[in-house]
Amino acid sequence: MERIGILGGTFDPPHIGHLILAQHALDAIGFSRLLFVPAADPPHKQQETKSPVEHRLAMLDCAIVDNPYFAISRVDVDRPGPHYSVDMVRLLQAEYPQAELYFIMGGDSLRDLPRWHQPQELIRLCKIAVMRRPQSTISRTMHSDTLPELAERLTIVDAPLIDVSSTAIVSRCAAGNSIRYLVPDAVLAYIKDHQLYR
Repeated sequence: MERIGILGGTFDPPHIGHLILAQHALDAIGFSRLLFVPAADPPHKQQETKSPVEHRLAMLDCAIVDNPYFAISRVDVDRPGPHYSVDMVRLLQAEYPQAELYFIMGGDSLRDLPRWHQPQELIRLCKIAVMRRPQSTISRTMHSDTLPELAERLTIVDAPLIDVSSTAIVSRCAAGNSIRYLVPDAVLAYIKDHQLYR
């Protein structure tokens, strides 16, 4: 059975941390492909200013174009919001009915999972791949009281500690500082050409 990883985010901009973690997940679980799913209207980021989705899609394309295992899904940007992860996974399940889907998240998201929209349904629809950082305190049974089925559906992937964030990159751009080596060269060129984050 085909295994497909799902990595959601605003990707504003996509950076080396996204790519390194995606590759670690792909190698650890053996995905046949990994879908980057840009969020158009994430409910938990309603107050944040985002770059237009066309720019975020173009930057993401620049970032992953040379990796044959990476692809972009427009499943969230082509529908009205608000966008919940469980709805996105339902749509991807319909698009790939024969595939085993894995929703990729960080340890911080795993800690918050019981507060997500319909977490039990999300776990039913797909498996969860959690990127565990060094010194992380997450475990397979951490939500056994509220989400008892999670332990069987959870894969923990050891990941390097990469202290790079889109927020910090945007701040560096706004301050006129270099973001070279924090984003792929093609993304850096796109940001400069379109004068983003100034």
